[in-house]
Amino acid sequence: MLRSRRTRLTVVGITALVLAADQATKSAVLAADPRGTGSGLVSLRLVRNTGAGFGIGAGHPLVITLTAVAILAVAVTLLARTSSRAVALCLAAVVGGAAGNLADRLLRAPGLGRGAVVDWIHVAFYPPTFNLADVAIRLGALAALIALIAAAPRRRTTDLVARARHDTELPGTERGAAGCRVTGGTFQRPSRRPRS
Repeated sequence: MLRSRRTRLTVVGITALVLAADQATKSAVLAADPRGTGSGLVSLRLVRNTGAGFGIGAGHPLVITLTAVAILAVAVTLLARTSSRAVALCLAAVVGGAAGNLADRLLRAPGLGRGAVVDWIHVAFYPPTFNLADVAIRLGALAALIALIAAAPRRRTTDLVARARHDTELPGTERGAAGCRVTGGTFQRPSRRPRS
């Protein structure tokens, strides 16, 4: 769980920014209503997708909507449980993107829960058309995975150091060899009484 207030605010900001940018670009594309298939490496192509990726499940919009809700819930749960700032920032982009596409399914035509996601970015070498929300979801998930993998060796090293310190710690006050007293990890010889 994230303890830093600044990190939590950054997470909320990233999520809101992704959601707002996604919805604003979709509204702009719908207003422009581009015609034709477009050309070039990256082109503008308006597609209303009632299914998932590659149009899968287009005939079952309610199932797709419920699946989108489940994916968003999983992303939010992972975000709430992570203690890594890097992972949290990446998952914030995923949550923002998932919320953007879910908003389409809930609010756009043809109706509540059956709405079509607005896709508008087409790349020449990549068959499906997509949107900013899709970009945020894919890049955010990939970056979160990389952050987890990169943090694993550091976490393992930290655990080993902590275990080693625990194993070598001496009790607060014990009797050591030759009657020496151990206090806070330092040895103190017993005071000798003066000879009479």
